Amino acid sequence: MQVLFEEDGGFKAGAVLDAHGADATNYQVEMASGRRVKIKAANVVLKFDAPPADELLPAAQAMADEIDLDFLWEVAPQDEFDVAALGAEYFGGKLSPVQFAALLLRVHTAPMYFRRKGKGRYRPAPENELKAALASQEKKRIAAEKQAELARELIEGRLPPGWAAEPGQDPALARAAFLLFKPDKNGMEWKALDAAAHDSHQQPEKLLLKAGAFASVKDLHRGRFLVEWFPRGTGFGNFELPTAAVDAAASLPVADVQAFSIDDSQTTEIDDALSVQWLAGGTVRVGVHIAAPGLAIRPGDALDAIARKRLSTVYTPGEKITMLPDALVQVFTLGEGTARPALSIYGDFDPESGECLATRTVVERVPIAANLRHDQLDALITEQTLVDDDTEFPFKRELRMLARLGDRLASDREQIRGKPEPRNRTDFNFRVVVGDDGAERIVIDQRKRDAPLDRIVAEWMIFANSNWGRLLDEAGVPGIYRVQTHWARPGARQSAVRMQTHAAQHIGIGVKHYAWSSSPLRRYVDLVNQWQILAVARGEPVPFPKNSAELFAIIGAFDAAYAAYASVQSALERYWCLRWLAQEGCIGGGKRLDAVVLRNENVRLAALPLVLSLAGIGHLPPGTRVEVDVIAVDEAALTVEGRLAAVHEEAAPADVEALEDDLPDSTDAVAEEAEGEAAVVGAAPAADADAGDGEVPAAATPATADDAPAGTV
Repeated sequence: MQVLFEEDGGFKAGAVLDAHGADATNYQVEMASGRRVKIKAANVVLKFDAPPADELLPAAQAMADEIDLDFLWEVAPQDEFDVAALGAEYFGGKLSPVQFAALLLRVHTAPMYFRRKGKGRYRPAPENELKAALASQEKKRIAAEKQAELARELIEGRLPPGWAAEPGQDPALARAAFLLFKPDKNGMEWKALDAAAHDSHQQPEKLLLKAGAFASVKDLHRGRFLVEWFPRGTGFGNFELPTAAVDAAASLPVADVQAFSIDDSQTTEIDDALSVQWLAGGTVRVGVHIAAPGLAIRPGDALDAIARKRLSTVYTPGEKITMLPDALVQVFTLGEGTARPALSIYGDFDPESGECLATRTVVERVPIAANLRHDQLDALITEQTLVDDDTEFPFKRELRMLARLGDRLASDREQIRGKPEPRNRTDFNFRVVVGDDGAERIVIDQRKRDAPLDRIVAEWMIFANSNWGRLLDEAGVPGIYRVQTHWARPGARQSAVRMQTHAAQHIGIGVKHYAWSSSPLRRYVDLVNQWQILAVARGEPVPFPKNSAELFAIIGAFDAAYAAYASVQSALERYWCLRWLAQEGCIGGGKRLDAVVLRNENVRLAALPLVLSLAGIGHLPPGTRVEVDVIAVDEAALTVEGRLAAVHEEAAPADVEALEDDLPDSTDAVAEEAEGEAAVVGAAPAADADAGDGEVPAAATPATADDAPAGTV
């Protein structure tokens, strides 16, 4: 005897070897494969003698495939039925084992048409449910065909219609970018992309690049960032400048000073300036003047919503995404020949000892006599020309005094730091030059950050931020402070610097109070602190009282945004470094590049801010000068492959820590407070590392030689 039985939701056939139990409740069955199983008699749906068990199901399946389901559903009883009874009507007589099995398989494997009610018993699906199920099945079939077609197009290097950027849209915000970086993984388009990548053995990014989804690899990296942070583009829409913003300074007194700013030529958000006055009795008064958009922007208004959404200006090589609309910036930027609203702090100094005798904070309009530019004056204004009497340059007397008093301030800070600040670091400035043919070329320039103008700006911004932090602290008013109570341990991946609402020392800079306040046009934290300072200076209620939940929320949001902005800046600077290697013919052994050995088998190139790993150089001490061949780069993955070409016989510096002070994961006061006035740019290292002194992330600053916090390499 042979049986057809149900097992694991399907049907199998075998020969009965033995029956167990008083009423044969169990059978021992041998399958065609030779496997023996024990089954319950209740699972048997048919007993038969012929054909052989191993032939029954193949023959039944072939017959089942010929049965028209629609016709079968129409002739089946509308109530519950037995397969054998339906078969007698369908086949017209007594069923053979093959016919029974064929009908059973057909009914059992069509749950849209028939619902199982028991062993060998089924019920037809209601007509309306069947139609809905068939419509859904057809929809899925069409979608599957469309998905397969999309995948085919991608594999063949063709971009499906609608996946490119719309005319006039940022090319980095193509439909393909959203599928790649913020996909609906249940959607047909994502599934097609995933299937195409799997079938072609390529990464989705490479597949889309080959298909022309992005104009360049640069737009691929930009798209990763914009999709997350600026999915609707980087513009401000139909922004209209409120009248109150224009009238904010109308009633302010005009300061009796002639102030000047120090920035790079590309800087548009000029938010700080300096002035020097010689008072009766020999006292020198230094003024630090900060643009005051806080007079026009109020917490919770429409302008605040714009600033709070962006939280900071974003800097990448060749591009800047401003925190505030340009129309508003133009009202408050400290442009030459204007008298703009400013929050000023004045310090009275003894010019001989350099001691600060008193400070006061004033809200006023400040006449801006000049906008000095680093790129035009750095070569002229040096430590030597500052002290000699032969070289002339604008505001020489003022700059000489600012430098002398700044040296005293730096000396006082070093007492708290416990060690001198590193000097003579190298910064890199990225400039993207577009040719007549539209092709982009990258120019990477080097400059020493520790130039006199750099130190002047940095020192007096620290002076303002430190004293305004003290002002808030002594008034019992919360602010957003940068705090570092101890040095970060060497190699630590987490910075020791944090932001909090109460004052504490910043040992990395060497001050007891430190609240970012000098860049309110470019950083939301500075704008928030400006609101608090304005309230204290005017004797008004502060917008954010103690234990303000909103203030804590701002810190959290700013930290997240600042890290994301630093990340995209780092990625794009690394991309342009790889482009420079190709542009200058350095890939494939074309040119050897000078480099210096770091720790952990890394080397830093001398010509550009790029760190790469070289296996097998662990025996070389840090500081060893070497030459490197660049074998290959992958601009999409941002990877570079190199090999050691030569080792120079040069002793490594004895002080390895001093060498690594010049790496991207370290900082100093100039890095903290140069804020782009020094117009310098850094690039991120190959491995992510936070600041050695616990300050800015390794990513660094704008590659447009613009006005962002300085980074180092």
